[in-house]
Amino acid sequence: MGEDIQNMRVLIAPDKFKGSLGAKAVAENIAVGLRQILPDATVELVPLADGGEGTASVIREAGDGEWVTCAGHDALGRAIEARYVWLRDRAMAMIEMSEAAGGRGVAAGERDLESANTYGVGEMMKHAARRDAKEILIGLGGSATNDGGFGMARALGFLFCENDHALESPGDLVRLTRIARDEAAALNLPRIIGAADVRNPLLGERGATRIFGPQKGGTPEQLEVLEAALARLAEIVRRDLGCDFRETPGAGAAGGLGFGLMSFCGATIRAGFEVVAEFVGLKAAIDRADVVITGEGRLDEQTLEGKVPAGVAGMARESGKPVFAIVGSGSDSAAVRILFDGIFVLARDSMPLEESMARAGVLLQERARELAQMM
Repeated sequence: MGEDIQNMRVLIAPDKFKGSLGAKAVAENIAVGLRQILPDATVELVPLADGGEGTASVIREAGDGEWVTCAGHDALGRAIEARYVWLRDRAMAMIEMSEAAGGRGVAAGERDLESANTYGVGEMMKHAARRDAKEILIGLGGSATNDGGFGMARALGFLFCENDHALESPGDLVRLTRIARDEAAALNLPRIIGAADVRNPLLGERGATRIFGPQKGGTPEQLEVLEAALARLAEIVRRDLGCDFRETPGAGAAGGLGFGLMSFCGATIRAGFEVVAEFVGLKAAIDRADVVITGEGRLDEQTLEGKVPAGVAGMARESGKPVFAIVGSGSDSAAVRILFDGIFVLARDSMPLEESMARAGVLLQERARELAQMM
């Protein structure tokens, strides 16, 4: 950590604390606590994301981007104003699919997984393409949908038919007989990358419907219909479009939007953490540091599946740097704990989750002070 502990170089590279603080605010609060104990330390803040909600904000900050708004529709077809990040120097758009098709815009009593769709995501993609985007990055997280990208593809000019009758709802895909393209509505799309924080396939026990459908309010009956609908979609895509991505890791991300992006847009699906890490120059930042601090709201077995703390820990280990985590709540999993030189948890003494979330900023500063004192 260097001969002079006071002059150490510290990298703070956390994810958001979902429902509480964004990644930038998390990093800033850790820095406040750290500097109270180590006032002469050189502290670098690199907020991170993994392709889920919050990724657009991280990309905007790192790339000096701007918010752009466009008209669209939410997962249930209601008119909305959606926004995405535009990076002028790179002619690149960063879209979070949850902005148009996310769960935060759908109340619990409104959920209808057989009807919810990604049409608004396609509208955002069209808006970015018409700005002459050279690249569109799409964050695949926080979805309220399970449509395999059906809605998105319809917005981009694809037609899904039962014989000569157009289908308009994801649940109707069980009757799909052909896919065509309305050339009059078609766009020449730029390079598209889907940034996913999961590696699930489209179908089966680990697929979009079985794993994530219940979390989105899908009933057992709806899940049966939707699994059959996605299976039918994948088969007709194979026959009519000549591609088959149903088993590709990440195809099941965002209710199968990963599959849709690959099938209808020629997209590449990448691990969201890797995409963001490259964009913000994380490896170089780790190489500059003596010690690395990361964090997220909940540290558990899912952390190992491409989440920010696991990614940061792996890169820090490769560079021979000690790495610590400050988290909202933690797991006793040995596989998780072995990644870090120390884990500091916000909630203590049976503090209710709601209280720890409300006091996250203060608690982050407290744990950062404890970490600095330990060092």
